[in-house]
Amino acid sequence: MPESRSRKKPAYTPPPASGAPKPNAPWFVPTMLGLMVLGLFWIVVTYWTGTDWPIPGIGNANLLIGFGLILGGFGLTTRWR
Repeated sequence: MPESRSRKKPAYTPPPASGAPKPNAPWFVPTMLGLMVLGLFWIVVTYWTGTDWPIPGIGNANLLIGFGLILGGFGLTTRWR
C-alpha cells in the first residue's frame, strides 16, 4: 500500500498586538484601597460599639455593610492594571 504524503502547515504567527492596555485612572487605586479600609473601619467600629453604631437600629447588618465595602474593594482589584 502506498504511503501518503505528509501535509505541511504554515508556521503559526500570532496576530499583531493592538497595543498595551491603558493604565488605570488616577482615582482608581485610592478608591480601591479606600473601600477596603473603610470596610475594615466599619467592621471594627461595629464590634467596638456593640452593633449600635455606625447605623443604629440595623444590628448585625452593619457587618454586612462592612464586608460589602471590602468586597467592593477586592472587586476593583480584578480590574487593576
